[in-house]
Amino acid sequence: MSAQNQQQDSSGPPKGIGPMQRREMWLAYLMLAPTFAIILIIVAGPLLANFWISVKPVQLADLRPPTVLVNERVRGKPAAAGDSAEIQYRLRNSSQDAEVRNVVLTDEVPEGFNVTALPEDCAMSGRDLTCTIGTVDPGWRERLKLEGTVTDAFLAANRPERASKPVIEGDADNILTNFDFSLENFRRIFSADEFWSVLRVTFYYTIFGTGGALVLGLFAAQLLHTTFVGRGFVRGLFLFPYVSPVIAVAFTWVVLFDPFSGTVNALLTKMGVVTDPINFFGQRAIEYSLFGIPMEFPLALTTVIAFEAWRYFPLSFLFILARMQSINTDMYEAAEMDGATPLQQFWYLSLPQLMGILSVLFLLRFIWTFNKFDDIFLLTGGNAGTRTLTVDVYEQGFALSNLGAGAAVAVVVFVVLVTFATLFIRFSPKEEGL
Repeated sequence: MSAQNQQQDSSGPPKGIGPMQRREMWLAYLMLAPTFAIILIIVAGPLLANFWISVKPVQLADLRPPTVLVNERVRGKPAAAGDSAEIQYRLRNSSQDAEVRNVVLTDEVPEGFNVTALPEDCAMSGRDLTCTIGTVDPGWRERLKLEGTVTDAFLAANRPERASKPVIEGDADNILTNFDFSLENFRRIFSADEFWSVLRVTFYYTIFGTGGALVLGLFAAQLLHTTFVGRGFVRGLFLFPYVSPVIAVAFTWVVLFDPFSGTVNALLTKMGVVTDPINFFGQRAIEYSLFGIPMEFPLALTTVIAFEAWRYFPLSFLFILARMQSINTDMYEAAEMDGATPLQQFWYLSLPQLMGILSVLFLLRFIWTFNKFDDIFLLTGGNAGTRTLTVDVYEQGFALSNLGAGAAVAVVVFVVLVTFATLFIRFSPKEEGL
């Protein structure tokens, strides 16, 4: 009976993978290893570096580790052999906060310079100079002077002190490479009221900018889906905002909406809509009253959102139009025969078919808009209530020279986007029939 069972087991399909398949699998992994390593370095390297910097109090000056800087020059004006001269080494600690240990200066004294007096920490071996300085404090400065006389060889040379470059050796703690971590950067940004205001502005800008681009793209796709003379030219014209350089279109908007010489303000004033020019990119808000309740309209932020929707709606337009052209027209003909209005056809037939592409576009545009920096920086510089998290990263890291705080804000951006993308993919609507 057992032999029969063994025969039945041997005649069935093999289970698992065999030795040859296992060898081929590991060979494939080995061949793909360089590709995986390159992708890991390109993608994960900068991300891990950003996380590393975010938990360190790194300033812009800390990118260069503390060291002792030296400048060599000749003092005195020797004119003939035997005249006195002086070689000075000006040294200083490049850091105002960290000490440098075991500092040693080595150099080769120029040919034709006969040393008569050395600093107490220095020694000569032939023409080789060695100065053992030891530990220097933060902000330390010192001058080492070598006194001597010159010969004709020294006088004949052009800048003889530059024939040999002095070398400084020393040990110092590098804040970028040590293993001292702190959450001070995150405590600082989360405890600031300005951060929560910037976060709120970022969500306003991202949500309304993304929604506006999708709505304009959907409207343009619906409009240009029909056949008419010159449709190809109009479709190409609609791509102009997206393909134009951002600095060109941003400058155009700034000129058009300029409060003193802008075309928009001139038209509004001539038509009597406004009495005084409006500073669209420089005025934070317009105050108004609704049912006796004082309220503010964020003017500069709204103008920037309008620019965002106008500039990036062509991308949505292209994707939505391509999806609309792939929808079977038979159901539209049947719906029209049943008396469905164009609005009903769009709402009950087109929109369900477009939900998939709209979801993908919303996710992509949300991520791209949340990370947008150049548009806002070119239009307002982050002023007048338009400062977003990406602008805050720039301000913290470069304007204030606090790279740690800038990296911490970038980590917040990463966490927000990963959380949003995960939730959106989990709960996003799908096209009917998928």
